[in-house]
Amino acid sequence: MPSGTVAEETPETTETPEKPVKRMSNKIYLKELEKLEAELAHLQSWVIKQGLKVVIVFEGRDGAGKGGTIKAITGRVSPRVFRVVALPAPTEREKSQMYVQRYLPHLPAAGEVVIFDRSWYNRAGVERVMGFASEEQVEAFLKGAPLFEKLMASGLNNILLLKYWLEVDMDEQTRRLEARITDPRKQWKLSPMDLKSYSHWYDYSRARDEMFRATDTEWAPWFVARSNDKKRVRLNIIKHILSSIPYEVVKQPKITLPKRQKPGDYQEVKLPLKYVPEVY
Repeated sequence: MPSGTVAEETPETTETPEKPVKRMSNKIYLKELEKLEAELAHLQSWVIKQGLKVVIVFEGRDGAGKGGTIKAITGRVSPRVFRVVALPAPTEREKSQMYVQRYLPHLPAAGEVVIFDRSWYNRAGVERVMGFASEEQVEAFLKGAPLFEKLMASGLNNILLLKYWLEVDMDEQTRRLEARITDPRKQWKLSPMDLKSYSHWYDYSRARDEMFRATDTEWAPWFVARSNDKKRVRLNIIKHILSSIPYEVVKQPKITLPKRQKPGDYQEVKLPLKYVPEVY
């Protein structure tokens, strides 16, 4: 995207795209990601300047690639502007609250982008499938969620809400979860709940379908991203975010480093400090 222009539009489609024949190479991925990271930095400046409020919701099955996508988005921007919210299981007190209440304090103020790594849609997914919520509670949520989101998007609150569902197929999910079992770097990702939910593939499919039917609205539509290729889905979602928030490149002031002060009477001293061993 040329500097100084608004984000280019990406045509929407309701058709299911064909699966890419070949996974994207790391070389191409890093090259494209670098370009998109620069645009995310421009978007960040625009969000701050205009006082925009943005919420990005990521949902999907275990192993769909939500965490890696969020890391790709936030890798080169400020964590004070792009805030990631990943709430733990609710406490007993929170269970007694109005369901969406614990999410409200995390909504953005002016000049912020809040990314939910799972969100209030837990109720329509894992809570429903694993029996943590009754059908009455789920039904109430599916009726109330569009109203809650309409309130968010209203002119008074003016929050831009983007909702992404990462769609991974059965074989690829199995491959990724098996990798978590054997790779020490990924074992922390494999929770007991992941193992319990793994066998409920079609229960999750039914819950997902009903969630889409009830909460895919004009003011807060769902966007589905095929995530079998992690590199492609990261780039595609970043590109979609950039196309969904019209922005301009904010002109930055010219900056030059000031001269350093002279040492004056300062003398280097040898203190008995402990240094990190230089193993590498």
